[in-house]
Amino acid sequence: MAPVPATAPKELTVRGLILGVLITLVFTAANVFFGLKAGLTFATSIPAAVISMAVLRGFRGMTIQENNIVQTVASAAGTLSSIIFVLPGLVIIGWWSGFPYIVSMLICGLGGILGVMYSIPLRRALVTQSDLPYPEGIACAEVLKVGGGAEAHEGAIEDSRAGLRAVLWGSVLSALYAIVVATRIFASDLERYFKVGSRGAVSGFDFLFSFALFAVGHLVGLWVGIAMLVGALIGWGWGVPHYSEFHASAAGAAQLAQETWSHKVRFLGAGCILIAAIWTLAKLVKPVYGGLLSAMAASRARRSGNEAALPQTERDIPIGLVGVITLICLFPIALLLASFDSHGALNGHMALLAIGGILYIAVMSFFVSAVCGYMAGLIGSSNSPLSGIGILAVIGAALLLVFSVRSSLPDTAQQALVAFALFVTAVVFSVATIANNNLQDLKTGQLVDATPWKQQVALVIGVIAGALIIPPILDLLNHAYGFVGAPGPHRDHPLPAPQAGLISALGQGVLQNNVDWSLIEVGVGIGAVIIVIDELLRKTTRSAHLSPLAVGLGVYLPTSSTLMVVVGAIAGWYYDRCADRRTNPASIKQLGVLLASGMLVGEGLIGVVIAALVAFSGKDFPLSLVSDSFAAHGAEILGTLIFVLTLAGMYRWVAQLRP
Repeated sequence: MAPVPATAPKELTVRGLILGVLITLVFTAANVFFGLKAGLTFATSIPAAVISMAVLRGFRGMTIQENNIVQTVASAAGTLSSIIFVLPGLVIIGWWSGFPYIVSMLICGLGGILGVMYSIPLRRALVTQSDLPYPEGIACAEVLKVGGGAEAHEGAIEDSRAGLRAVLWGSVLSALYAIVVATRIFASDLERYFKVGSRGAVSGFDFLFSFALFAVGHLVGLWVGIAMLVGALIGWGWGVPHYSEFHASAAGAAQLAQETWSHKVRFLGAGCILIAAIWTLAKLVKPVYGGLLSAMAASRARRSGNEAALPQTERDIPIGLVGVITLICLFPIALLLASFDSHGALNGHMALLAIGGILYIAVMSFFVSAVCGYMAGLIGSSNSPLSGIGILAVIGAALLLVFSVRSSLPDTAQQALVAFALFVTAVVFSVATIANNNLQDLKTGQLVDATPWKQQVALVIGVIAGALIIPPILDLLNHAYGFVGAPGPHRDHPLPAPQAGLISALGQGVLQNNVDWSLIEVGVGIGAVIIVIDELLRKTTRSAHLSPLAVGLGVYLPTSSTLMVVVGAIAGWYYDRCADRRTNPASIKQLGVLLASGMLVGEGLIGVVIAALVAFSGKDFPLSLVSDSFAAHGAEILGTLIFVLTLAGMYRWVAQLRP
């Protein structure tokens, strides 16, 4: 690669960092809300790049590299927010009643910075000297090249303006709809439960009228949506009717169906997710090992040359400074572990647990950084099976506790051990989430001639911004809605927090042996069949596949979190098919992606605001304007009609933005 010119373009600017932090705060709040609601988060790099290009267009001297810094900072929103896959588990098992701000912030911040540091020595191995495709990194680079510089042509400028309009109107309309739903003039969902057959079996469905869930479906694509539909059919077409038949109850169909799903069918989904995650990681062992070996060999060969001649675009944060920052992060993590047991159940063992925990975090975190970095390069950050990393990390931590201290502790200390395993897993997971994304950003930077160390500094800033906002958002949502399976008063609409529930259940299962393993075994069997079908589809068709992880999520999640995702995936596929018949299909498809991203942000932010009103007012519907009778009947018809018409109008409008 040629050296950079003597006068380097603007890159790490104050205005870029401020804009990146603002986008991070907004997208993080939205991602936390919908990660807990749907078990999915959305990638923010491309929407952030589009917003950045449109905003910075009004300033002098805008460069591609400066816009790249903005998306690098903002990408923390789509990654660090994935800590919600683990951290709520401490509330679900009853160890925490809320999210202590300092502790939660340090877990996110210190783990995230470790993720940046661990991925630095992997950059040359997995980015510059690798042929991994990095689909999202390359896509973001192409967006930046089209409209990211001051010299962009008029068509590129129009594309960035149209993209910003798509994001803004998607946000505004989804937010307005969510506000009207909060008044109960529009129903929030279409829910039905019913008996199946004559032997007491029940089933049902719940279509949630959510623009954000619809947008998630558009973003994940047709085949992931179909896989989630298959999972929902397994769970509610077979699982709930089958298991409810053997548990006759005087409860109504709705209550019996929900109890059966919660106590039985969820664990089928857990087994399916478990085997799917292990299979996905197992397929990557050989390419990860081979790729790292060849990359390290290339790095040794490079070091034997003239290192001082490295161009600016090949310079990372110095490795000595990386080591110092790593130690600085590990020290307070060790203090957090040593002071973990405020309840006193683990007295006499905390020194051993703290030493073992910090060693496990240091070693396991580097391993998951390498694996996640390779997976992100191979299949993309959004498709990377992060939940599999969480599952393996919690099982590993729990097994170490079983073999080290469990036998010397009374039964009353079991909950504390589970909490400690989850605490350690949360730190490892926060490292994994950032490593999963950082190399994708560095690939984008490589393609637009950015300076690696400046991107690494930008991502650290993004991590800090995300770590500051995640704990209060989690605490707010916990007080407003609660989580499925958490102790405390009954909540009508608790957030599913599917991965956190699964990971905490597995930690308890290993340490307390209180999980019905037969259900998980059935789920493993279902997952194995899906894996075989998926492999056959991939080998015999051009594009069809059936993601085992997505099927597992379809079984594990309530239908309120899956069915609208399926609808969005089908609608997005149809939109793309229509775009293929136009003269500029790529631009029209990109506008559809940006519209969907806007829907997520708008409803996500309003969801957080409404959660605050619920928490502070103590009412389930603080904005209600209608009677219960209208909310149960007329609002359902009105909400369905307006929801469908609004979506159709939005798609039609966005397709006309670029003729």
